[in-house]
Amino acid sequence: MKKTLSLTCVVAAALGLSAPAHAFEPNRPVEFVVTAGPGGGTDIFARTIQAIIAKYELMKAPVVVTNKGSAGGAEGFVYAAGYEGDPYKLAFGTNNAYLLPIRAKVPYKADGLVPVASLAADEFVLWVNGKSEFNTAADFVAKAKEAGDMKVGGSQSKDVDQILTSMINNATGANLGYIPFKSGGEAAVQLAGEHIAANVNNPSENLGQWQAGMVKPLCVFKSEKLKSDAKVAGDKGWGDIPTCKESGIAIDNYSMPRTVWLPAGVEPDAVAFYADMLKKVSETPEWAKYLADTSQSPAYMSGDELKSFIDKDQAAVSEVLKREGWLAN
Repeated sequence: MKKTLSLTCVVAAALGLSAPAHAFEPNRPVEFVVTAGPGGGTDIFARTIQAIIAKYELMKAPVVVTNKGSAGGAEGFVYAAGYEGDPYKLAFGTNNAYLLPIRAKVPYKADGLVPVASLAADEFVLWVNGKSEFNTAADFVAKAKEAGDMKVGGSQSKDVDQILTSMINNATGANLGYIPFKSGGEAAVQLAGEHIAANVNNPSENLGQWQAGMVKPLCVFKSEKLKSDAKVAGDKGWGDIPTCKESGIAIDNYSMPRTVWLPAGVEPDAVAFYADMLKKVSETPEWAKYLADTSQSPAYMSGDELKSFIDKDQAAVSEVLKREGWLAN
């Protein structure tokens, strides 16, 4: 009798998704701890991975997703770190996993977690109102230095948006003020309504307003242009946005990684199993669609590469926090 193969199996074989033998493999439910509320970016990140794992049968054990997003995600990291040595608790977050203990008094330390992988990078763009006189980052900086009272809006205080605003001031000599809002979506509405001069939202947070002509991008905080040929706002696309460094703001790279963590004390074999599994997730067409839909960049890292990135990011941000007097201790 002939056997038939499902389309999923065919795609999995083509992508090399058959699971290799590991010294560790989970044999009971694995908890994905989302350090944010339902429906947010981190929640979608974790649930997309959950769906891909199930579709391609990358892990035999089932996945249970729980949301613990209070205190800027600290609730989830405290919860995961409390299960020292437990390979069945994976925390999903961003760079907040290692930055929160630096800028806030939270009941966990960064070394209470072990980095497993980073799968994507949320980029940052300097946006102005669609009717603004500014057409380049250099124009914006020149006016900011002249006026002295221009305001940038962003999500929360002493977090990634305000840290980047401080870096812009330090790099250019401008004195931009910062207004915190509850979310990037609120900052997008405020910019569209001309209540602030700019925001540094991620691409997806301002996409609708850009398509409506209510805001426009001046530059992306990346060493090279975004790799996308798709036109998303008239005849303009993400790949048409110049880098900030070439446009008058000497900041090479600034992005927010989407990260996965295990509690400290977990055996290296378990870390390797999950890192390998997540690498396979990042190679699927569903993951490519997720990145395109959310306007993020592919950026899989694990092992020493990820640890090196974390060390450099932690050092750079700590310098800003120290300069501004935002260190927790």
